[in-house]
Amino acid sequence: MTEERSWAARGGPLSKAWAARMRGLLNNGDHFEPGGSDQSPTSVVDCGVYMDGKRTPGEFAPDQALEEASRQEGAFVWLGLHAPTDAEMASIARIYGLHELAVEDAVKAEQRPKLEQFGAVHFLVLRTARYVPHQELTESSQVVETGQMMIFIGEQFVITVRHGDASEMAPVRADLENQRAALLQQGPWAVAYAVTDRVVDHYLEVADDFEADLDLIEEGVFSRDRIAPIQQVYQLKRELVEFRRAVVPLQRPLAAITSSQGVVPKEIRRYFRDVQDHLTRTVEQVSSYDDLLNSILQARLAQVTVDQNNDMRKIASWAAIATVWTAFAGVYGMNFDYMPETEWKYGYPALIALLSIITVLLYRALRRNGWL
Repeated sequence: MTEERSWAARGGPLSKAWAARMRGLLNNGDHFEPGGSDQSPTSVVDCGVYMDGKRTPGEFAPDQALEEASRQEGAFVWLGLHAPTDAEMASIARIYGLHELAVEDAVKAEQRPKLEQFGAVHFLVLRTARYVPHQELTESSQVVETGQMMIFIGEQFVITVRHGDASEMAPVRADLENQRAALLQQGPWAVAYAVTDRVVDHYLEVADDFEADLDLIEEGVFSRDRIAPIQQVYQLKRELVEFRRAVVPLQRPLAAITSSQGVVPKEIRRYFRDVQDHLTRTVEQVSSYDDLLNSILQARLAQVTVDQNNDMRKIASWAAIATVWTAFAGVYGMNFDYMPETEWKYGYPALIALLSIITVLLYRALRRNGWL
């Protein structure tokens, strides 16, 4: 169980308050009412209010957190969600004023990396990735597991919505709270940077681990035993395509962030440029892996063709040898009364000796020419 389990699963105080408010919201529109069972599930992972780079003590439900942040100038809310339902996301949207199109994207989690603006709220979509360990690469092995991360960035809040098990956010929150308070003072965009940085760092880890599998495949293809079947090469290429879909499209949103003026704080743009450099490195690695896999695949196909040609040459060679015996058998199998050597005492052993000599000579000639 990851640290991004819902608060309801942990049985924490926040889960009780938020579950009660969620039931009130679903039953009474925008009005929250407490009550009901404390075990109602919720997608809220953590919800905190931050002021001057420090977390405000106490636990808050999402609506309470926004009210608390509104009372303090420069304060903001960081709300973390994991795979929210339509109803949960709709309630969050009403509280924080999120656009319905962005909310729909956050629930379905089937988006390409992008950056959109809805009024004062920016919506950043990332695709997460993690390497799946495996003892042996087969034609059905999963090498890369992908998910999605959506980030809503407003003036007084940042909402992270995660789908999948990759790129857990608890270490990011802990690092910002304990080690990088100065960065956290920059506000919601600092959180967006930290989340993006972790996602891209995972890209680098996946690329390095993927290279190890690629080396094994390359070694297997070009070894004497040729232990890597073409199905394994094709499966690895499929996994690389999935990884590429997560990495390459992110270049445009990051370029938009680093070139923005007045929206993203200048200091944060410097940090995003560092993330962009890491992403560029990963894109170059993925492109080189793709080229190498194409070369390996073509080489393996060429090897298969050569092996098939060699098999056909061997079959043709043995067929040629067998043809000699077939020809003599066909001639002497004719029903004629008068044929040479048919009544000769040594005719049969002489014919067998002659055929054996022809067979040996033909075999040596074919072997010398590489057909056998």
